[in-house]
Amino acid sequence: MSITSAMYSGVTGLLANAEGINVIGNNLANVNTVGFKSGRMLFSDMLSVDMGKNSQIGRGTQIQKIDNIYAQGAFENTEVVTDLAIQGSSFFALGSPVQDNGTAVATQDAAYLSRAGAFRVNNNFNLVNPDGYKALQAVDGLPILFQQPSDPPVAGDFAKVTEIDSQGVIKYIDFSGTAYYYAGNGNPGLIANTANYDQVKNDGFTIAVVIPSNPLGLNKIGSSMFTSTPESGVPTSAFSTGTNQVNGDSEKLYSNSLEQSNVDMAAQFVKMILTQRAYSANSKTIITADEMTQEVLNLKR
Repeated sequence: MSITSAMYSGVTGLLANAEGINVIGNNLANVNTVGFKSGRMLFSDMLSVDMGKNSQIGRGTQIQKIDNIYAQGAFENTEVVTDLAIQGSSFFALGSPVQDNGTAVATQDAAYLSRAGAFRVNNNFNLVNPDGYKALQAVDGLPILFQQPSDPPVAGDFAKVTEIDSQGVIKYIDFSGTAYYYAGNGNPGLIANTANYDQVKNDGFTIAVVIPSNPLGLNKIGSSMFTSTPESGVPTSAFSTGTNQVNGDSEKLYSNSLEQSNVDMAAQFVKMILTQRAYSANSKTIITADEMTQEVLNLKR
């Protein structure tokens, strides 16, 4: 191998570590992004050259993979009942903003997934995130749609959400202050009592979630959302009661809460220092190889 090869090895280090700084910078930029999952870059060595006698010389480094880290972020308490955080491995299942209210998301892998639970009831009486993506009901993947108030309002017309429990059951009040449970897409609510609570929960009229068996296979699409890939292990079956409900034990919903970014600023700054030093070291490799080349050129004067 020539001295020039050392320069190319140094170049691979410069390129890889420059992208490493991009990953760190993106993490730090999203330190206050609700539901954000940080990334990390994994490096691997490049193909080595056989020098004979079972000896090899490496040709530099390359980016092996950029992983998302799905460790749970801290919860922030809020004043909004429809702000939700998930304890566990579940993701909120969302439909498109243009999805018809009478059309279900056909399969779980067709839903948009997110850990960011800043939901509101919009003017169409859907439960939506800030970008208008619609929360789905567990039983069938239809958008959550409250019964629209009549004019003038009557007993059971939606006024506002007052409670969302750990298993995704939604309680709301009408304009007279009477409490009801959400009972399905566009349906009248059921009076809030123990029997009706059990019925709503057992019928799956709760906030839908999806659990990927391999979240590392999910695809980031921005706005703290993901889509499934064949590697993510998101089921390709339809939504159903039980399968797409939080169990209230290992998986829970917390109202008046938002999951914060899981970026550890201290760790990111340490990685930034190490990456910067690695970048500088690779530039020194190039400079040193250049000086050695110059020494060869100086042999003939």
